[in-house]
Amino acid sequence: MPKGLKETSSLITIGFSVIESAINTFTQTRVDLQLNPLDNEVFVVQAIDIQGDFPDAVPGLNTVVNSALTTTSRTLMPSLSDSSCLATSESQIRATPGGIEAGAAFMEHSMDTPPAMLEYIGIISTNDFFVQVEGGNNLNPRRTQGKLYGYRARADSSIYAALVQSEVLSA
Repeated sequence: MPKGLKETSSLITIGFSVIESAINTFTQTRVDLQLNPLDNEVFVVQAIDIQGDFPDAVPGLNTVVNSALTTTSRTLMPSLSDSSCLATSESQIRATPGGIEAGAAFMEHSMDTPPAMLEYIGIISTNDFFVQVEGGNNLNPRRTQGKLYGYRARADSSIYAALVQSEVLSA
């Protein structure tokens, strides 16, 4: 348990899903955690499982589906170097040279489940988190879905203020 926090719930699993609003368009959805800011309540993230759809196989084109989960709203697809980004996923199909109807598929994920030595992978101090999806060269809208695992905790006033300020300023 992180110092200055008191666990107030057992493990909570929150499912999420977002589909592109149009083909190959950055789309984001907000997921409400229903935290109580009057009680300095935060959400301690222990693990994230995020999975984007496979991209379409389009002869002669590289296709991709990017997904991310962040603590603050974004207007572009974030990467793990973004301080508010807790998880990413990328699926791609690379076309072979010469336009032959063949390709190779690749998947990259941020760490879905942290090593047992980590107490947590992030703390969400505002009332929500955001999930993003964006495809490239696909023929149909792509979707991202997954689960967020963690627990509610109460922070003392100074730690809560620091966590909220840090999260809001990372936007």
